[in-house]
Formats: sequence, C-alpha cells, structure tokens
Amino acid sequence: MDHVLHAVGPRLRTLRQQRGATLTELAESTGISISTLSRLESGQRRPTLELLLPLARAHQVSLDELVDAPPTGDPRVQLRSLQRWGSTFIPLSRRPGGLQAFKQVMPPSWPHCEPDPRVHEGYEWLYVLSGRLRLILGEHDVILTPGEVAEFDTHIPHWFGNPGPEPAELLSLFGPQGERLHIRARPTGR
Repeated sequence: MDHVLHAVGPRLRTLRQQRGATLTELAESTGISISTLSRLESGQRRPTLELLLPLARAHQVSLDELVDAPPTGDPRVQLRSLQRWGSTFIPLSRRPGGLQAFKQVMPPSWPHCEPDPRVHEGYEWLYVLSGRLRLILGEHDVILTPGEVAEFDTHIPHWFGNPGPEPAELLSLFGPQGERLHIRARPTGR
C-alpha cells in the first residue's frame, strides 16, 4: 500500500505539467494550498481522500487512475441506473468533472406538473432516441422527435419533459463548467 501512495506524488506532478498548469492555478481551482500541493507532488505529504478527490476533479481523471489502481481486466462500463424525480438516468461515462454522458428514460407524460424552467451552470446537448421530448428554452417551446438534437447554455431558462403517451429515451451530454460538445459534420479532406 505504501508504494502505491508514494507513486501518487510524481503522478500528480506529471498530470499538472501535462495540462500546463502551475501550482498557483491548481491551488485556485482546488482550494488546496500551494505548499500542500508542492509537498504532495514531492512525496513529503501523504495523500488523503480529502486531497485526492478535488485533484482528480481538477485533472479530470478518476480516483483509480490518480492512484494507479490495478486494472480490473474488464473494459465495460458497469451501468447502474439511478432513479431521480420519476425518471431513469443511466450514466454512460465514469470520468469525474468535465463532460458527462447519460441515457435518460422518461415515463409517459413526465413530469406530472407544469413546466418550471430553471437555470444553472453548464452546457447541455440532448439527442432523442425514441418518443418525443418537449423542450422549453427561453421563449421557445418545441417538440423534438427521434434523431433530433438540441444544445444550449444552461444559463438560459430551460425545462424538458415527455409529452407523449409512450416512454421517451434520450442521450444527454452535460458540461458542468459550460463545456460544449464538438461534432464534426463531415470528414476533413486529406
């Protein structure tokens, strides 16, 4: 176990340098002091979970990757669905921070209340797989059908739900800091 913890410091330094970040920038984004970060990177401070979690988020790597946990041998993402507000969310990505991918399954006529547009940090991209999706975005009130996509800054008041009599399935990509998905429409010429 000690050899695993001793290897964390050099890995932290390498990740920071690969990102081109300074200790000052990392301290600002994590809330961890520069001296603590320096001692962690040099191996003079033992890493704790309270220190590693914000560092994993800042470097956009999983905690397993940060501590170089042994591989499990199975590359499949273990999909554990979550039930929230009567809808099913299936995480399709495991990377903390940055863009997150979900499949969402909404029951018929969901939610069972009047639209209540909200705002929050981030940027969202929605792709309808099946069913119908009602999207209220600012002044717009639109119905999306299978194969249609919407993307928007979540600072714009928004709400979406399933107006139809059958379940609606959609893919959702969400960037909590306003990250946008970049889609290449056609291959570039060679």
